Amino acid sequence: MSKTARLTEREIDRIVIAQADDETAWEAPIFVERGDQASFSIPAELASRAAFFARVHRTSGVDQWLMRIIQERVDLEEAAFAGAKQEAAKLSKAP
Repeated sequence: MSKTARLTEREIDRIVIAQADDETAWEAPIFVERGDQASFSIPAELASRAAFFARVHRTSGVDQWLMRIIQERVDLEEAAFAGAKQEAAKLSKAP
């Protein structure tokens, strides 16, 4: 067993709640900067079409709608790739 005792989640919660209002119990805050976001250009006609569908779907902005659509497409591609990989593994094991 290690020299340090392992605390349960409940014990950690109890300690944090007990020290929540005690400023001396806390270290200085740590600030983290977000890394640069990727950007890319799309043709004006495609941007206009995307903006139209962002409004149709009542999204807060075309950037949010595009992020959702890209995420959905990446998820779909990953699932298709995993399925193709499984199928190829089955075929390679077949006599």
